[in-house]
Amino acid sequence: MFNVDGVRVTGAGTELPRMIPVEQRFAAPAVADLEGTIRAQVAEHDRTHPVSGKRIAVTAGSRGIARIDRIVATLVDALAGCGAKPFVVPAMGSHGGGTAEGQLQVLAEYGITEERIGAPIISAMDTVVVTELPDGTPVHFDAEAARADGVVVLGRVKPHTDFRGTHESGLAKMIAIGLGKHRGATTLHSHGFGAFHSLIPAVAEAVLRVVPIEFGLAVVENAYEDIARLELVPPGELLEREAELLVEAKRLMPKLLMSDIDVLVVDEIGKDISGAGMDPNITGRSPVSTDGFRAVPIKRVVVLGLTAHTNGNACGLGMADVTTQRCLDQIEFGSFYTNSLTSGVPEGARIPMALATDRDAIAAALHMSRGPHDRPAKVVRIRNTLSMPHVEVSEAYAQEVAEHPDLTAVGEAHDWAFDTTGTLPPLG
Repeated sequence: MFNVDGVRVTGAGTELPRMIPVEQRFAAPAVADLEGTIRAQVAEHDRTHPVSGKRIAVTAGSRGIARIDRIVATLVDALAGCGAKPFVVPAMGSHGGGTAEGQLQVLAEYGITEERIGAPIISAMDTVVVTELPDGTPVHFDAEAARADGVVVLGRVKPHTDFRGTHESGLAKMIAIGLGKHRGATTLHSHGFGAFHSLIPAVAEAVLRVVPIEFGLAVVENAYEDIARLELVPPGELLEREAELLVEAKRLMPKLLMSDIDVLVVDEIGKDISGAGMDPNITGRSPVSTDGFRAVPIKRVVVLGLTAHTNGNACGLGMADVTTQRCLDQIEFGSFYTNSLTSGVPEGARIPMALATDRDAIAAALHMSRGPHDRPAKVVRIRNTLSMPHVEVSEAYAQEVAEHPDLTAVGEAHDWAFDTTGTLPPLG
């Protein structure tokens, strides 16, 4: 039983089960030499398409790509070594509160600063219309990048959180949405996510015809938040190759290996984790549509807090059933609502039931997940939807873990480690 501001829940469903630390195993190809791979590919490109003397814009986005500071610094240095004059532009649509200063701050938190990368960072929200789609939709593009002699599009290829298509999150989306800045992102989002499967590649194709895209550098990550592939893609092959890389990215992404879940406890959500705060490819819950997002059945989702790098943007919180007061206290509503207004999706910005402490929030979710049969509760805890190899599961999964070829218990069952305020330390 707990009592918070007049909220009173009783019953066996509020008893918190003991938890077992578990390792989930996934395929994990990895790039052994990050810097060497980038330098070799840039040098090979320079042999056939010299960049000497060119002023080249290099994109840097708002997603938490593994070792993104090293990737950008090496890419800049490799271009400069070939005689180019590289500079960095934030390519993140409306993120960072939709301001130049906010987007600089996002990059700084990833270690992308002028001192670190050895090149200027030009952050501005000004755009120019470089072309139009057949229906008259204007295509906005970062004004400074448009004035460059060439643009290098750096992006992670991965499944999107709101739609399905041959091109989801990746180089095409960086061209269409990221480099479109706030105005471009707002314009394209006005079409609705239902159009994105065709709109994103159409915009990228239109831009490729009129803007000197030097090349794309595609990043594919494995389930361990490490880089599985770094590939320089010529502009003429960008759309075709990205579609192939998306298939690989989907194959490598993590998932929850349990059969079904009563309560999923998510320590943190954030824009650095997923465009939707917590990845619908993991939870099965999308703020737009669940079509194509197949995941383990989950009755209730609890979100305990926000990541530091999300800068108060709680996008996706509306997909949870229960949250905490400390999570609400972390929200910076300007950034949060700007993102939702730009995307035109208010569902992700809704506030779920909020309880005073982590313990109360988990207990409330357990109470609401109770079925008609008295059986041990199936609870899974993850740090976030990127950190999936190490999770905790309740004792109800003990036999399932023992029999699953890709699950291993790595410790004994234990009680929840709440502090005196009812707060949990982050899952390691």
